[in-house]
This record gives sequence, C-alpha cells and structure tokens, in this order.
Amino acid sequence: MRPPLPFADRLRIPVVGAPLFIISHPKLVLAQCRAGVIGSFPSLNARPLSQLDEWLHELTTELSSSAVAPFAVNLIVHKSNTRLEQDLELCVKWKVPIVITSLGAREDVNQVIRAYGGITLHDVIHNRFAHKAIEKGATGLIAVAAGAGGHAGTISPFALVSEIREWFDGILCLSGAIANGRSINAALALGADLAYIGSAFIATDEARADDAYKQMIVDSNASDILYTNLFTGVHGNYLRPSIVKAGYDPEHLPEGDPTTMNFASSDKEHKVWRDIWGSGQGIGAVKATVPVAQLVDRLAREMAE
Repeated sequence: MRPPLPFADRLRIPVVGAPLFIISHPKLVLAQCRAGVIGSFPSLNARPLSQLDEWLHELTTELSSSAVAPFAVNLIVHKSNTRLEQDLELCVKWKVPIVITSLGAREDVNQVIRAYGGITLHDVIHNRFAHKAIEKGATGLIAVAAGAGGHAGTISPFALVSEIREWFDGILCLSGAIANGRSINAALALGADLAYIGSAFIATDEARADDAYKQMIVDSNASDILYTNLFTGVHGNYLRPSIVKAGYDPEHLPEGDPTTMNFASSDKEHKVWRDIWGSGQGIGAVKATVPVAQLVDRLAREMAE
C-alpha cells in the first residue's frame, strides 16, 4: 500500500495547477489554493529577482492557514538558468512547501529543500529519467505524458505510469490532456496520486494571460495542438492558430536548436514567450473563461458524477 499524501487533507480534489510560464502569478496561485488545489508558478515569472521575494512573502502570509492547499514553486534546473541559485535561496528563506524541478535533476537542490521539510517533485517524460530523479533525492515525480502542454513527452500515460509504479510508491502526479473530472479519476485509477492540470487554468479570470490566448484555448481542441522543438529547442505542444498568427507555416516548421534555450532571458520581444502559445491536448473540455473557483467546482462535480 502506498503511503498517504502529506497534504491530502488540505485538498478538495487531488489536483496540482501546473506552473505556467509568464501566466502564473500570486493572484492565480492564491485562487487555486483557496479553491482546494495546489497552486504553483515558475520562479522566473517574477522579474526582477526582488519580486520573487515579494511574491513568496505574500503567498506565505496569505496561505499560512492549514485549511488551504499548499503552493509550489517551479525551478528550471537547466544550465541556461543563471538565476537558479538565487531563486533556490529564496525558496529556502520562505520554506516553500513544494518545489517542482524541471529540465535537470540535481542532488544538491533536493537536499536543500528537503532539509527544511519541503517536498521536491521532478518532471519526467520517461522511466529512465524517473529513476535518475529519485536516485538524486527527489521526493516525488511528475509524469509528463503525451498530450501535456508545454515541454511534453510522447509516451502514453498508461505506459508511463505503469512503468514508474512497478518500482516507485512515492508521490506521483500525472500530466497530459487532463481537463475534466473523468480525466482526474482516470489518472487516479492508473496509479497517480494527483492530476497535474495546466491548460484549463489558462482560461481563468485570474490567469495572467492575454485575453486572445484565453479565447483561443476556449475555441480550440486537440487537433489544434502542434508538437515542435522550433521555439525553445525542446519539443513542446503549442496552439496551431498562434503559430499561424505569428507568421509561421505549421506544416513546414524547421527543427529547433537545443543550444538556443535560455529560460532566464528577460527579452520581452522574443516571440515564443509573447506570441507562440503553449497548450495541452485536453482543451476540448474548456468551454469558457471562468473564475478559478468555478473551474474547480466543475472538476469536483464531474469527479463525483
């Protein structure tokens, strides 16, 4: 039998609101946590660095009650992230309860977070990376399966969760086209502890996304998602209409260059962050832009039904 989640009693439904680059900010995270799901944001959304200190102070203060869900911060553990050490220091300062690590697993990062009682969850796209993350001290895993938004993998959630659960009984989240209550129940049935949902939260009132982006999520479905590595050097899922709008031919995209990846850049003119919009394949379930509380209400109702 798997050990219980350390924060299960603080969740209305077993969901993590995935960290959304540029989009996630305190207003969204607070709404998610107060609605009963884990809210999160990438540390690099706070610019300059001093803003991260301010955000963590606000979230720690506002979410101090044990009656609300905990929050998480996403750290990009890639060599291009020149802010990693400074962001990590602030996570330690504020004792961030959950830290999500992406694009690289580092033993020292896991040790520092776990030393104060924090939990580390690491993004993985296949079983080999899952083994490495746990060997380096991650508390749990986020299985980023086919159909997930952003830098997604290509393995079916059935296969990925099954292979990980053969040897790992710790915290396991599943990401990949989850946007309704049936999908959450399916993730739990597969063996995950938590459903990891990103795209559905883009189309919420509290999300820091362009209104046109939110509407595109509402208007699109799985056939409108394109998988490419052109824009960041790492394969990811993006909204085809946004690619067309930016002047690209989605049928003839060249291969990207992994050496161009730079998550610490503050260049606001870079089109991938401004105009090329990421999304997972589950957005057919998103029919309107609504407040976070209303979205969570829908997910809970669908789970019960």
